[in-house]
Amino acid sequence: MARVWKFGDDIDTDQMVPGRYAPILTGDDNTGKYCFIERRPEFAKEVQPGDIIVAGRNFGCGSSREYAPVAIKQCGIAAIIAESVARIFYRNCINLGIPVFEDPSAVQALADGDTVTFDVLQGTVQHGNRLLLLTPPAPFVQAIVREGGIVPYYLKYKRFPTGE
Repeated sequence: MARVWKFGDDIDTDQMVPGRYAPILTGDDNTGKYCFIERRPEFAKEVQPGDIIVAGRNFGCGSSREYAPVAIKQCGIAAIIAESVARIFYRNCINLGIPVFEDPSAVQALADGDTVTFDVLQGTVQHGNRLLLLTPPAPFVQAIVREGGIVPYYLKYKRFPTGE
């Protein structure tokens, strides 16, 4: 079972991990403990591996702080489901092996604190008696995520996916 952590629109990377907690400033590589520290102080303390983030439009906008998706991964988030995701943030997540689904209907169906069963391989969320079929990412994105990120993908296949 996974908990839903729901956020609204335009959640930028500064809200995920404020700049003063950047690893270069703190000397601390565990940025996960600062994840959403000012937006939802309880997040990093209460999030469990396998939980999912559900968000509105333009999730991950703003600067392209690469440590924001790293912090999310360190917290054990199983996936992000959003109405839309900023492109650089989206690609940073995929490169780290964090599944990202852009699916407005799923966002509308889920509330903060809901308990769900999430199946990343099937792209489904079981919410009570309702089964949500998520809009799948492109096949090449699925291949990268399935391998755990772009580096493991490359090391396994010694090539980058073509996007076809």
